[in-house]
Amino acid sequence: MAEGGFGCTDTETGRVPRHSNLYSRHFQNYVESVSVEICTIMTRLGYGKEMRRWRVARYRECDRLINADRISVTSITAGSKAEGLTCYLESDHDNLFLLKNVICLEAGINLYSIPDDVQVYRMDTNVYPGHCILFLERRTSRFYEIIHNALCDNGNGDVLLSSSLLLDEFSSLPDYTGQREVVQQKCEGPSSPQTIGGFLHTDNVLALRCLCPSVLHRWAARPRHWPSPVIVQKVVTLGAILTPVGFKGSEFKHMEWRINFYSGEAELVSNLNDTQAKVYVILKMIIKDIIKPTNKEITSYILKNIVLWQAERNRQTRFSAYSLLHWLHDGLRELRTAIAKKHMPYYMIPERNLMEACGINNKLQRKWVADITDMLEEGPGVILRLEKIRKAIVGSPEPMLWYSKKRMELEMLYLEAKKRIAECGYENEMLNYSDIVLNSIFFRRQEVLIEVRQRMIQEGCSVYDLNDVEDAMLM
Repeated sequence: MAEGGFGCTDTETGRVPRHSNLYSRHFQNYVESVSVEICTIMTRLGYGKEMRRWRVARYRECDRLINADRISVTSITAGSKAEGLTCYLESDHDNLFLLKNVICLEAGINLYSIPDDVQVYRMDTNVYPGHCILFLERRTSRFYEIIHNALCDNGNGDVLLSSSLLLDEFSSLPDYTGQREVVQQKCEGPSSPQTIGGFLHTDNVLALRCLCPSVLHRWAARPRHWPSPVIVQKVVTLGAILTPVGFKGSEFKHMEWRINFYSGEAELVSNLNDTQAKVYVILKMIIKDIIKPTNKEITSYILKNIVLWQAERNRQTRFSAYSLLHWLHDGLRELRTAIAKKHMPYYMIPERNLMEACGINNKLQRKWVADITDMLEEGPGVILRLEKIRKAIVGSPEPMLWYSKKRMELEMLYLEAKKRIAECGYENEMLNYSDIVLNSIFFRRQEVLIEVRQRMIQEGCSVYDLNDVEDAMLM
């Protein structure tokens, strides 16, 4: 991702410079105008800066209320919801459950600096980069049963904590959320997926606190254009966690744990500017609508790392509405290289290769490299292959704007209801559906759905079930 190359942008305006010999002036103007139009459409679809920040604030407030009286575990909204990048039903809800009275330490940290009532594990990082094995260093009189059941003896007198056994224990726990129609799905990676009510998909991940300052300090010490020193320091203070999943290619993967920076990465994504965030979202659309991996050979996490590397290595003035297509193409080229070489360095720990053991066979590798090459040669027209954006482009501006406002209002009502339910639980220790605020939210939600259905009928759509309208609007 060098600073020269395709459509190199002006450092002050973010525009493609007029002296570029790659394109005629007419085509440069066309690319810039399409970029600006796509930025506007993405905002109307709910991916603008204000909506992103509003989502992040609401999910954080819900987490705060839910965790106010929890003693043993902290629940954290993670993934695209924590980053404000998806609508309510657009993707899975990622939930992180962090055990409070367990901590894992890298070599060199003094055990006696940790309170006596905290169970301590020592990290052995002499495995694949970004992973570790956990040795029990100090027991406590009080312990989690699922932790106790996942302990193993390695035959040398050491007690190890098995990631695969802990995941099995976690996924077999009964559901205490009070939700109806909870269906447990097959575990994937470190997560225990569930489907609630037949439509809400959640990925639940159990995690352990981790102190690994050397890893974070190496990350913080890199020369960079982004983020600012203040944000770098904040990411360092947010620390790390361990999740129960080993390196796919390791014979000891059932004992290994992965080092993650969920909170820090969410902070980084929330500090991407408007163009960077929209490039990330469009790349995810391309994977979903065009590449279509069936076994998660390419994940949105890889795309996130591409965008984070873009942001770090380039001056922020180069990212503007005029240059969105430039950075989209730059991201596609990086993805093509990652697939061709099966190599993508992890943004936080570059020694870890996100593409290693990803499961891409030679046939898929050749196909996806060719597909991305075709997209790059297609230029701005590739945007029309993305269903959500294409519908927004071909739709009439006034109905589109009206629908966009209704869709965002509906999502806001959903998140306000989620927040109010958490408040009721915090204030009354139970959910009271006679709550005036909650019922006002439900009433307005019904009004919005009826308004949308009525307009759809007037325009010739045969849709009558409000649940169908609701699902379509929140996807």
